[in-house]
Amino acid sequence: MSEHWQRVSGVVCKGHRVASGTGADRRYPEGTVRMQRPFFAERGFDLSPFFEGTLNVEIAPWTFAMAKPMHTFGQVRWTERHPPEDFSFSRCRVVHRSVTYVGWVYTPHPETKAAHFQPPTMLEIIAPWVAGVNYGDAVELWVPAEEIAITG
Repeated sequence: MSEHWQRVSGVVCKGHRVASGTGADRRYPEGTVRMQRPFFAERGFDLSPFFEGTLNVEIAPWTFAMAKPMHTFGQVRWTERHPPEDFSFSRCRVVHRSVTYVGWVYTPHPETKAAHFQPPTMLEIIAPWVAGVNYGDAVELWVPAEEIAITG
């Protein structure tokens, strides 16, 4: 099967900031991504090369839905603060100021998530540190059409 990557433009925006541990919710001062990483590693998925937080990209008027993600992990008990969650990851590329970063679209499944919901127009990206990125910056996302449906 040939692979088709689709492009969508977006804008970097402020999220809940719990993934990095810098938000107002102090239940996760070390950040949820840092807390979750060992549980994904146990399942064979290594996020250690990436920044311990998410890059939130608003793609409105477009929306996204996971179609056939590269990885899905069910019932991950990464904290005792709430029930286990399901997570999916799909490949992506983020282009910022002509530099391409390879990463993952990180999607905690809303039906198992306890709080900090995102609209279907916002993708959470786990990637290497993106030098010089700021809220309001335009980015270009490339995602595999087989893995993520972009509609609008």
